[in-house]
Amino acid sequence: MSYVPLSGLSLRDIEYVVAVDDLRNFSRAAERCGVSQAGLSEQVRKLEQLLNVTLFERSRRHVAPTPEGARLIVLGREVLASARNLLEVARAHTGPLDGLLHIGVIPTLGPYYIPGLLQRLRQEYAQLSLRLTEKTTSNLIQSLRQGELDVAFLAPTAATETLEQEPLFREPFVAVFPAQHELANKPDIAFDDLGRPDLLLLEDGHCLRDQALSICPSNFRPQDQRLATSLEMLWHMIAAGEGFSLIPHLALKNRTEFEGLVKCRDLNQAEASRTINLVWRSSDPRASSFRELAHFLRASIPEGCLPCKEP
Repeated sequence: MSYVPLSGLSLRDIEYVVAVDDLRNFSRAAERCGVSQAGLSEQVRKLEQLLNVTLFERSRRHVAPTPEGARLIVLGREVLASARNLLEVARAHTGPLDGLLHIGVIPTLGPYYIPGLLQRLRQEYAQLSLRLTEKTTSNLIQSLRQGELDVAFLAPTAATETLEQEPLFREPFVAVFPAQHELANKPDIAFDDLGRPDLLLLEDGHCLRDQALSICPSNFRPQDQRLATSLEMLWHMIAAGEGFSLIPHLALKNRTEFEGLVKCRDLNQAEASRTINLVWRSSDPRASSFRELAHFLRASIPEGCLPCKEP
């Protein structure tokens, strides 16, 4: 193969293209990349001229990769993953967890766990800079494998050769009822009480939905019309008297806006909890540092959560 000069080809421009492909919107892609929409659009256009390929089909309401663009974007993602790996290998020799760390977290955990975590990380790792991303479990795993994230906080995933994971803590579930619900004042909520038609769940794609269903009786079948798009929506549906749900313990803090509208009841069975893991790529040169990070996080679990044993 003849030599092909790389002048004019920029990793930053490839990042712009990947952002547009992820978000299918030039404005949101520019916001994620921290540049103006006009600047991002111009760089994408220049890259298309350099490659002599139209990467995206554009209209006022529609942005989608062309067939040839889709193939090149896959290669672009591989280029970015290799570039990130180059930086990771270099950083592995400069000290444990220095520099930039890309962290992913599931939406039902992030707002309630991450703020307190940031303070502890800044105290323990003074040279560490953090970038946070919130996605569903399947998207977090994909981002980890593609090198877009370094670590992620999520529920246990199926064991693979490409990902390593360690448990951090167990987070109990709490049954939350509308104040006037017939079970709101029952002192002990049993698993059999949960298999009711007014149980509210998150829509497909959220691991919290599967975790809640795993606690319910095996013959329970949820009703499709009782689905919420987020944990915050679940809270408001419960407060409005639409039904009850199983809420992770950390999401109970500072819920004064629902005072008098809902009642919380503990589920005392050990199975009524979810495990939160720290996950990273097995091939990451900083894997040993991530194991140390998991050990550090196990030593300072959130209040009301249950400890996990060291692996």
